[in-house]
Amino acid sequence: MRLIYMGTPRFAVAPLRALVAAGHECIGVVTRTDKPLGRGRTLAAPPVKLAAQELGLAVLQPRRVRDPEFIGLLRKMGPEAIIAAAYGQILPKEILALPKFGCINIHASLLPAYRGAAPVNWAIIRGESETGITLMLMDEGMDTGAVLMQESIPIGLEDTAGALTEKLAPLGAKLIVSALPLIASGKITPVAQDGTKATMAPLLKKGDGLIDWDLSALELHNRVRGLSPWPGAYCYLDKKLVKIIATEALDGTGEPGMLYERNNNTLEAGAGSGLLRILSLQPEGKKPMTAGEFMRGHRGINGRKFETPRTTRHVPGVRQS
Repeated sequence: MRLIYMGTPRFAVAPLRALVAAGHECIGVVTRTDKPLGRGRTLAAPPVKLAAQELGLAVLQPRRVRDPEFIGLLRKMGPEAIIAAAYGQILPKEILALPKFGCINIHASLLPAYRGAAPVNWAIIRGESETGITLMLMDEGMDTGAVLMQESIPIGLEDTAGALTEKLAPLGAKLIVSALPLIASGKITPVAQDGTKATMAPLLKKGDGLIDWDLSALELHNRVRGLSPWPGAYCYLDKKLVKIIATEALDGTGEPGMLYERNNNTLEAGAGSGLLRILSLQPEGKKPMTAGEFMRGHRGINGRKFETPRTTRHVPGVRQS
């Protein structure tokens, strides 16, 4: 099939490679513009751009997909289908109407659950036991189009958002390669989503990582996992930022945010209910370290308390559609 592929992050690389390997004619890869990264603010190309260049494919990086000039270019290219995976912009109706077989999105949730920009993060934050990939026929809404194909996978108890995304990417690749011949032959019937069951997965912001110690230990553990690797869960000690990297949720009682030294290598914090065992963390200006290494550098930590500035709002919950 003659395809335009749209994607930006690492999640979108595996489906692109799979489509090319399956023999589809990828006539162009659309990705976001290069962004400055790091302290030096050096321009860095999106992972999909790097993969497309390695595969010898033409790369397009429009600032806005709604620009008439870009839409005109796509029209001249004449794709039979447009495949999107975490591209980062909503497609206008002029693009949605272009390809014969429509615009197909590879979405990292079991729609209608977790519509939006951060479905993997929010599935973990909300304590879901499974997620998956949905192939969806795109419309003008936010992940509201008819479902073409779905497959689920379990969410491991220790999965972070980064680790779970790595598991979902090859599943997305497998599904899109399987689906395209069926779509071309009319063997897949799109099924409308039940909007009454929809939940939202809004874009995360840096401030969403601030820990609210009044939440239960399990909720905190899920947030630590769901916010990894970005924006990361964090709090403050002596007015200095501390990132919480890995945790366990335990039974027990303790004052929210209060630190308890159980032995030379075990550090726990009180929560709204239960205790949060801190396995690894990163003090401001330091490298990540184990709880034992942290305690050896912070003698007398027992009974001290993590701080949450009152001026910062805690992480919002998932909104109902």
